Amino acid sequence: MGQGPPVVRVLRALRAVPLPLALVTMVALTGVVLGRVYAGGLLTRLVVLAAAGSVLVSVAARRLPSWLVAPLSVAAMAGFTAWSLKLSADAAGLPGSLAEVSADAARNGIPRLLTAMIPVEPTPDTVLVPLVAVWLAGLAAAEVALRAGRVLLGCLPPTLLYAGAVYVVGPNADPAIWPTVAFAATAALGLAVPSKGPGPSGPDPTAGLAPGARAAVRARLAATAAAGLVVVVGLAALLGPVLAGQIDKRPVDPRRYVEPPQVESLDENPLIRISGWALNPEQKLLEVETRRPDARSDGPDPDPSASGDPTGDGDAGDGGPGDGDGPGGGDERRSVRIRLAVLSDYDGVTWRVGATYRNAGRILPAVEPAPGATVETVRQEITVADLSGRLLPAVATPREVSGARVAYDPQTGTLIRPEGLTPGLRYAVTSTAERPDDNLLGMADVPAGEEVARVLRVADGVPDPVRRLAAQLAEENGAPYARAAAIEQFLAEHYRMVADAPSGHAYPNLNFFLFGPRNAGGQRGTSEQFAAAFAVLGRLTGLPTRVVVGFRAAGDGPVRAGDAYAWPEVLFSGLGWVPFDPLPRPDDEPRPVEEDFRPKPEDPPPSEMPEPTVEPTATPEPVAGPGGPAEAGGPSTALLVGGATGGTLLLVVAALLTLLLMRRARTRERLERGDPGQRIAGAWREVTDALRLAGRPVGGDLSASEVAAHAHRAVTDAGAGPTSVPAADAGAAPAGVGPPGTTAGAGGLDARLTELAGLLNQMAFAPGTATAEQAARAVATANDYVAALRAGRPRWRRLLWSVHPGPLRWHH
Repeated sequence: MGQGPPVVRVLRALRAVPLPLALVTMVALTGVVLGRVYAGGLLTRLVVLAAAGSVLVSVAARRLPSWLVAPLSVAAMAGFTAWSLKLSADAAGLPGSLAEVSADAARNGIPRLLTAMIPVEPTPDTVLVPLVAVWLAGLAAAEVALRAGRVLLGCLPPTLLYAGAVYVVGPNADPAIWPTVAFAATAALGLAVPSKGPGPSGPDPTAGLAPGARAAVRARLAATAAAGLVVVVGLAALLGPVLAGQIDKRPVDPRRYVEPPQVESLDENPLIRISGWALNPEQKLLEVETRRPDARSDGPDPDPSASGDPTGDGDAGDGGPGDGDGPGGGDERRSVRIRLAVLSDYDGVTWRVGATYRNAGRILPAVEPAPGATVETVRQEITVADLSGRLLPAVATPREVSGARVAYDPQTGTLIRPEGLTPGLRYAVTSTAERPDDNLLGMADVPAGEEVARVLRVADGVPDPVRRLAAQLAEENGAPYARAAAIEQFLAEHYRMVADAPSGHAYPNLNFFLFGPRNAGGQRGTSEQFAAAFAVLGRLTGLPTRVVVGFRAAGDGPVRAGDAYAWPEVLFSGLGWVPFDPLPRPDDEPRPVEEDFRPKPEDPPPSEMPEPTVEPTATPEPVAGPGGPAEAGGPSTALLVGGATGGTLLLVVAALLTLLLMRRARTRERLERGDPGQRIAGAWREVTDALRLAGRPVGGDLSASEVAAHAHRAVTDAGAGPTSVPAADAGAAPAGVGPPGTTAGAGGLDARLTELAGLLNQMAFAPGTATAEQAARAVATANDYVAALRAGRPRWRRLLWSVHPGPLRWHH
């Protein structure tokens, strides 16, 4: 008999276990669902501990007042969360104190969770929100189900938490079928277990009532239960088909509603920074220490020139390290390409990064190497000096980063630090440098279709000489690798690399770089123009290309601004992105482009306007005498001839008047309408049209400054004829002034034409910067020049000048 009370207590304790255990299981299943998009099992273990802790605190404090349980549970949650944040920070190798890590996680937990790259690494900012939500759901469920005895209502917080976890996972994992089945089964078991201890059930609510009242109460209870059952069945009938129809549909990804980390405007196109770095080559940007754990220590490296790297620095392959500067290719001094940014989008004006960065942890997603590729592990410790922006340099392709919080774009394999780079920042990055099999390049094909449309897109407005050069290189080389190698060789052999070339890679810049006269700055540039020209020519020949900006580092030590350069890459099927180096060798003298290619002018230069010729007229028919056929009826021959001649003259006058009005309308449209940049361009067209009317057309290969010099010579030659200025007047006039009656202005037409050419270049390289005053000067220069050039023509040519139809149809 003495064993009775302890046994009862044990039985009561055992009867009280299933419901809390069911609540813990339901809340813990949330961690199973979320863990499918997390790397490793740390988050799942932390969620299970949080679920158990939240419910056990409520169970242990069941004898305390209800108002005291919540503060105790929240205090326990704070301690558990702090321990979890410290554990996850140590596992991820994040620097900083617990207070700093916790504050950062509290500020950025939700956006970083929704912008993190899949699989998500358990870091403080990606575990804080799930742990807090799990703890609060467990607390609410335990209080409602255990203390208030409303088990069904107590299942609502775990259900909402589970649904939220499924929504957050979205389409980034397989359907959670078995966790969902286990959740439903656990909820059913929890509802089936009585919430009271052993012994008789609670008192009957109808006890003590009169039989009639008791029957009425029981009838109402039965009616309420029946109505609830009808509602449940109706909802199942209505919602069942809808839910069943959603099974095969792709879930909504909540990440599309959250903006991922962005780069600064300076980082969107780092290609324009090449020229600035080239002018300050000694500026220290980085300090690099490089280690190759699996590098070979004996024997020379393979010849890099066989894989699209004619400079011999061994960078062919997806960011692969190079050979080294001396014989033998010593491991410690081999050059390494450190990649800063990948630019895939080009609109004819600017190359842009266009990447989508996702917050990432220390371990980055692994990518399978290409078949037959040589893979080498490269570990670097990098200290930031004067490099600014958010782009984080690393050898391609990074696999592990420690010492800095990063965001990663798996499509390009590039990194950013969302907080921005700061001097003294030190981080370590481990990369897998890949070199493709040289024997496969010659036979490799290039992909096509929507997946690579972005890197095959050619914007409108390609200059005809550039398009013809691409066609010539493609005709002579059929295979994709042969086309890429031909473009690389053409650029390396015909152009000069200089450090003081201006920045610019729009179509006009590339056209001037490829075909501009050498004495005016053409056919020379920085790696910006070489890489951009290769990428555009490659796309014109059907090669998927992109431009990469980075640094060349030789061994350990500082990386300076002079080490920055750009290179192009081509995508080959099965081999990945292969870099090429179109830069010339330092000691090679470039060959003239004209030896292998000369762009044809857009229109053949018009010859001098031919002298008017008189068409032979037909011999008139004999006129019949009086009484002859002429008198038989109808108008006389003289009347017919006079009418025809008058009508012809009217048509000619009407045509000349129409041409005159159309020419003047065209001139007003060019010089008076539009913004300042359009008026400057219109003034330049007036000058070039005047040259063509004067029989001195402009060649398509001349720069703006050369056209200005050509225009000055034309007006000078025109002034030497019969209408030239007398010697006494000409000696008193400024250089370049036309014949009398023109207004040359200060400095003469020569200086003003030079200024007009400069304004045209300014509009090409810096659109939108021209002022109204500059446009007014350009219009005045064009009017004075046209008047001076026209005054030097013969009289009959001056009469035909204003009605010549050429300017209405000439293409510019």
